Amino acid sequence: MKGLLRLPLFAALGGILVGALLVAGLRLGGLLGSGRDPETIAAASLQSMREQARLAVFSARSVAVVTASQTRFGLRAEKTLIMPGTVRYELDLAKLQPEDLEWNAATNRLDIALPPIEIAGPEIDLGAIREYGGGGVLSVLTDAERRLDAANRARGQAELIRQARESVPMALARDAAIRAVERSFAMPLRAAGIDAKVAVRFRGEPEGEPSRMDRSRRMEDVLKERGAKTS
Repeated sequence: MKGLLRLPLFAALGGILVGALLVAGLRLGGLLGSGRDPETIAAASLQSMREQARLAVFSARSVAVVTASQTRFGLRAEKTLIMPGTVRYELDLAKLQPEDLEWNAATNRLDIALPPIEIAGPEIDLGAIREYGGGGVLSVLTDAERRLDAANRARGQAELIRQARESVPMALARDAAIRAVERSFAMPLRAAGIDAKVAVRFRGEPEGEPSRMDRSRRMEDVLKERGAKTS
């Protein structure tokens, strides 16, 4: 198999605005009427998020270029497949547990630990697939054509997943998840008049680790920098 090429394109999903939708679903009128207990509000926010099941926070579109070849009877067959596809980065909100939330009354800070980002897909853009080469004489004598197609499809999907796990799209997806969850918990607290800091991290990160909200760059800047490196 020849070297793999990639042409990734990234696009944020409207799902990162889920915070506003979750606030509407909290029935804040009754909640705020019962007092301004931050732990009660955080617990209600948690329940609302868990009811959402899965949250798609980001998507990435990439192109896998793979080549498969076979040699038999002194004959060679080769095909190249260009396969565009899209993956989604999701949070399984059902995995967010009460023990993942910790309220510190002394500092007015709510710490939240998220489950890992999960990748869904890839969804292949069948209309944009392109193939070059073929089995030639070998495809007439054997099932080389079918084998080449099967190998390229498997390698193409594996390549799209590999690209999806690269550091840049994963960092963008994690930032999007942190922003969505931070909004979902911060907005009800602010609506209740509670001046609280919401610090979101992923499980396994140190609790003292500052939120990526505090150190992330704009998506446009990340993509411009990536483009400059490849030009």
